[in-house]
Amino acid sequence: MKILYHHRIASKDGQYVHIDAIVSALRDQGHTVIMVAPNVAEKASFGSDGGWVSRLRQKLPKVISELLEFGYCFYDFIKLCQAIKKHQPDAIYERYNLYLPSGIWAKQLFNLPLILEVNSPLYQERMNYGGVAFGMLAKWSEYYAWRNADHLLPVTEVLAGYIRTAGVTNDKITVIHNGIDKRVFSSIRKNERHDRFKNKLVVGFVGFCREWHQLDQVLTMLARHQADNVMFLIVGDGPVLEALKDQAKAMRMIDRIHITGLVSREDMPYWLEQIDIAIQPAVTPWCSPLKLIEYLATGKAVVAPNTANIRELITDEVNGLLFESNNMQHLLAKIEQLINDATLREQLQKEAVKTIEIKELEWQKNANKIVDLINIQ
Repeated sequence: MKILYHHRIASKDGQYVHIDAIVSALRDQGHTVIMVAPNVAEKASFGSDGGWVSRLRQKLPKVISELLEFGYCFYDFIKLCQAIKKHQPDAIYERYNLYLPSGIWAKQLFNLPLILEVNSPLYQERMNYGGVAFGMLAKWSEYYAWRNADHLLPVTEVLAGYIRTAGVTNDKITVIHNGIDKRVFSSIRKNERHDRFKNKLVVGFVGFCREWHQLDQVLTMLARHQADNVMFLIVGDGPVLEALKDQAKAMRMIDRIHITGLVSREDMPYWLEQIDIAIQPAVTPWCSPLKLIEYLATGKAVVAPNTANIRELITDEVNGLLFESNNMQHLLAKIEQLINDATLREQLQKEAVKTIEIKELEWQKNANKIVDLINIQ
């Protein structure tokens, strides 16, 4: 099958990981995938924010930035038409973005089925975090894409609820969570422990570290455990790391914390292998957190917020521990519980691995579902 993959992502971050994983899974199955997308991310290193595109948008007034964003869809529509005429694809697979009706236009012009992957209710998200200059246009572009796609793939049931609110019927919606490649992320894959973590119990966090993660409080709690076998591993970058290092020095904890900085996707399995207890301090209410699924796949004892989207993946005290959302003391209590209870910790680790099979959290299985949906359109 020939599938035209359409997106507007310029950054090379978690979004790019998802795109690359789906494209690779489809190609592994023998399908031809034609990309119509910005080429900014292709040339960038992992972790980049979109380069000059992001810098320009940050400097421009919101009104101008959004006009340019909407204006891009006309240029994008021409690119889509050229690609469709040249490659004659069987279908369009699109990653939804705001102010991007061009995929629907191309679908209608060439009478092609369009499967729309939805990772966020972007109109609502932008309204919550910074606002929108052209509210009516932004909301129209969202509802227009959702209502006119042949089938929609939200990444959580919570997100499916937003799509239903737009008037899309259940028969056009299939929830497909993010996934993992079992060849890369697996509890069976046992790397040698890093020298710093041999015979240690490691509490770990993976991701971009911000103030609201309150990792300083995790460090303070770990300092109360005088036993040298409990360590804190942070795999990622972020604006709070220097302050955390200073705190660790002041508390004489510097030998019990390890911060990797930004690591490549290729090195991520190695660093996940070092973790025993994995924490997800905060989460947006509609997302399917990629790092949470990687925690489960590699057999971690997970501590995560008790929110509706997380409950789609984790059952409390079965394959993870859930804490009251935005309650840091409850999170710390759950971490401490796992430090002190080896039996519970090992039980959760075993059940975490089973979740991948039970919930079908694999990119290859996601690709199978995508192809099946294209075939019935």
